[in-house]
Amino acid sequence: MALRPDNRLLEAPMTPVDCALCGARVEARKSSWEQTSVQWHADALAACAERPVAAAGAGAVFTGCRTLKRTIGEAAVQGRIRVRSEEADSTREDPAARG
Repeated sequence: MALRPDNRLLEAPMTPVDCALCGARVEARKSSWEQTSVQWHADALAACAERPVAAAGAGAVFTGCRTLKRTIGEAAVQGRIRVRSEEADSTREDPAARG
């Protein structure tokens, strides 16, 4: 059986987003309002203001930047990042109503 190619990034490429707090640039893609994919690069990890705080705790794991999460959400509401599930849903609600 042949593997089917994964064309998701061809159909909806990742979009550069700069964190509102520290300016760390990542690439993001939203498949839905609930699902976000983020590609971190070494320079973004080094610039992230929240990462050192998370790493300070014993056994702490950096699971992501809360400010960056808000920044990506705002970019989606403003239409700077496409939300793929909305393109298939012609009866969608206004994204600004999600707050």
